[in-house]
Amino acid sequence: MSGAKKKGDGPGSRMDATSGSRQMVVKVKTAKQRSTSSTLWLQRQLNDPYVSEARRLGYRSRAAFKLAQLDEKFHILAKGKRVVDLGCAPGGWCQVAVERVGPTGKVVGIDYLEMPPVEGATHIMLDFLDETAPDRLKQLLDGPADVVLSDMAAPTTGHHATDHIRVMALAETAYEFATEVLTNGGSFIAKVFQGGTEKTLLDRLKRDFDKVGHAKPSASRADSSEVYVVAMGYRKAKAA
Repeated sequence: MSGAKKKGDGPGSRMDATSGSRQMVVKVKTAKQRSTSSTLWLQRQLNDPYVSEARRLGYRSRAAFKLAQLDEKFHILAKGKRVVDLGCAPGGWCQVAVERVGPTGKVVGIDYLEMPPVEGATHIMLDFLDETAPDRLKQLLDGPADVVLSDMAAPTTGHHATDHIRVMALAETAYEFATEVLTNGGSFIAKVFQGGTEKTLLDRLKRDFDKVGHAKPSASRADSSEVYVVAMGYRKAKAA
């Protein structure tokens, strides 16, 4: 990751001060070739302190702060941990994971979108729903995982019920993979939408983990319905 950091820099450390300070609001005029929605999105980006802070620290997206804040609350990433990042593009979560697990850890990611390599991580360009994806990830991981992360989200339709079903399907598929690679005591984090995790998946998580809950990091946009289900202390089923 480019750019050296000063002591105290990092996701979550400067943002509290940044978000609490008064900032100049940038207004964007609607251009002839730009739709109103595109103009509003651009204006929001220009006035988002997490966007500017990500740029300053060399993170590829504001989403890096979401994982950092989740980790600061739940302490799931540590030196030497082995991490799988599902839906890793553009690489912000990989960057944070690499920083926190250090050179003795391992970070493996997958996404069907193209992205430049993240130093210290390995990723493959492949749809996680491809039938070959789980085995490809296992080969790269070359051992059990301590943490499985899923920030995957299907393209939204604007219809909340449909979008909820789609993101839950991805979370359930991510967890099926997690059961195959997580070590005892491991952790699982997946994006879901407000309204919580479907009871079927939630019941499975409560059965398989010591602690299960939901969290919405402050870096998640206030108008976004995304939340994260966080499960810690995996109890791996014993072979029959």
